[in-house]
Amino acid sequence: MTDVTGAPADVLHTLFHSDQGGHEQVVLCQDRASGLKAVIALHSTALGPALGGTRFYPYATEAEAVADALNLARGMSYKNAMAGLDHGGGKAVIIGDPDTIKSEELLLAYGRFVASLGGRYVTACDVGTYVADMDVVARECRWTTGRSPENGGAGDSSVLTAYGVYQGMRASAQHLWGDPSLRGKRVGIAGVGKVGHHLVEHLRAEGAEVVITDVREEAVGRILAAHPTGVTAVADTATLLRAEGLDIYAPCALGGALNDDTVPALTARVVCGAANNQLAHPGVEKDLADRGILYAPDYVVNAGGVIQVADELHGFDFDRCKAKASKIFDTTLAIFARAKEDGIPPAAAADRIAEQRMHDATLARRAR
Repeated sequence: MTDVTGAPADVLHTLFHSDQGGHEQVVLCQDRASGLKAVIALHSTALGPALGGTRFYPYATEAEAVADALNLARGMSYKNAMAGLDHGGGKAVIIGDPDTIKSEELLLAYGRFVASLGGRYVTACDVGTYVADMDVVARECRWTTGRSPENGGAGDSSVLTAYGVYQGMRASAQHLWGDPSLRGKRVGIAGVGKVGHHLVEHLRAEGAEVVITDVREEAVGRILAAHPTGVTAVADTATLLRAEGLDIYAPCALGGALNDDTVPALTARVVCGAANNQLAHPGVEKDLADRGILYAPDYVVNAGGVIQVADELHGFDFDRCKAKASKIFDTTLAIFARAKEDGIPPAAAADRIAEQRMHDATLARRAR
């Protein structure tokens, strides 16, 4: 079934009628000369201009791309609220294989579309886009972060994303085992790309044992070459989920990692990773809790990157950003405490805190 535009009706139902909707604005962008097809979704600007990255991915259908943009934008509203930022949530997706269609002309065209929103949306890097890409986008759009230091930016935001996830792991260890140290803990990481390989560095520096997997053999090889001891690799995520003696599982690739198939297979006591939208559908958080698995909400622990790119808008200072990202440890502990107090899973507790901040901001704005 389709609507009058030919778009699948379920997408519009999500946007206007479901609890996962409520977005303020969705922009469909096309530049035929460069081959650009993109979706920009603004979920909320209650706390300030929407901030979120640009994902470049070969979606199977346009409807899948729209749905992903909606989900990711909503997640950014919650992430930015929990990170204490004066930004709402937004996200953009560019449809296509970045290895084959990405070009300067396409990125410039995309920059013009972002600029047309007049600052309601601030973009940055995500899966499939990099600092060099943001440098190009910024030539057409001043509301661009994640640029190179040579172009006035903060550089690679994955550095602090990994640091924040590491702090979330330490908080999880404190809550579950009474000690934040990860020394001797066995941590499985699914996806050792931009964020995952930095996370390996933090864990090995503290003396954790790390098990990795990635669909790209070269990514795995790079990690094993850098760490001849203390790091092992397994064939795939299914094998990693079932690995014996795993204390922490870190999904660091695409979303939907926690679903009806993977949750029953988990051997780890903690899930704490960098991937966005890890819960495949509502109810997964309860499935984790029922199995006694502690879930550190993804949008809380992976907020280090957005803290970094937000700071770029005000004159980037790495030490200031790292200090803010360090607070993810305290925020994660507070969520676990709220979950215990309210008798709900940590994901629900985080949602309540974030929704309250957005609600208070909306009321304050109406009162002005």
